[in-house]
Amino acid sequence: MMPMLSSRMRQFYRNSLLLTLAAGLLPAARLVSQENTNPQVRPAEPTLLAARPEATPERIFTELMRHNEQRNAELRSYSEMRSYSVADPTGKVHAEAVVRLDYRAPDTKSFVPISEKGSAVVRHLVLNRLMESEIDAASGKSHRDSTINPANYTFRLLGEQDLGGNRCFVVQAIPTRKDKYLFDGKVWIDSQDYAVVQIIGHPAKKLSMWVDKADFVRRYQKIGGFWLPLKDETSVHVRLYGSKILTIEHQSYTINEIRSAQASQAGENAE
Repeated sequence: MMPMLSSRMRQFYRNSLLLTLAAGLLPAARLVSQENTNPQVRPAEPTLLAARPEATPERIFTELMRHNEQRNAELRSYSEMRSYSVADPTGKVHAEAVVRLDYRAPDTKSFVPISEKGSAVVRHLVLNRLMESEIDAASGKSHRDSTINPANYTFRLLGEQDLGGNRCFVVQAIPTRKDKYLFDGKVWIDSQDYAVVQIIGHPAKKLSMWVDKADFVRRYQKIGGFWLPLKDETSVHVRLYGSKILTIEHQSYTINEIRSAQASQAGENAE
């Protein structure tokens, strides 16, 4: 039986869930380096350089969309090990869970529990519901469009920057509407692959009267020819309850099935 919670405590965990949705699919994604576990403490950033003359926000957005569509068409199935944790800024962990995620294109995700520990309340109200929401989002049941596309964002080009060995365009992502499932922040886009490498931001709309501050960092990694999440950190400060940090680490990817670019193009032509 689940322990009884006060209405305020339930509201806190619901807000934490909303934040993770905004950041992860969030979004959240939430990371500056693999060693940095607090998004509020960041190492000095590499120098921001002027963008090459031919680069424009419109061209970068167009190429990002085109390359994303191609990668999505080619990636048919993958698996990963994923760990979730909820902690406070002192490092005290309130709940943890390790799962295996199996994805099959175009819209099926499933989670297999591996281990869990800590507060059953936090696991139930935050971590389990976060996984459920990701399944719903993949299948289209959530009816929320939070993807980076022209309907949701406009880009303002800030320059170019080296990030983890990748030369990236740095753009300011400006949401087209006040929506808690969109974000306001910066996006690093690989200048060769036109793939998102990192996002740092906060929800485009205040989550609730309880949440004073919400920030996230999401970092991606290249697995084969695909850019997949590496680590997400979401930091939220809730009135009366202080700060909490949600961390999601993505490891041990296995690409199970790939559809060739030629096959993908042939399928599109047949349609």
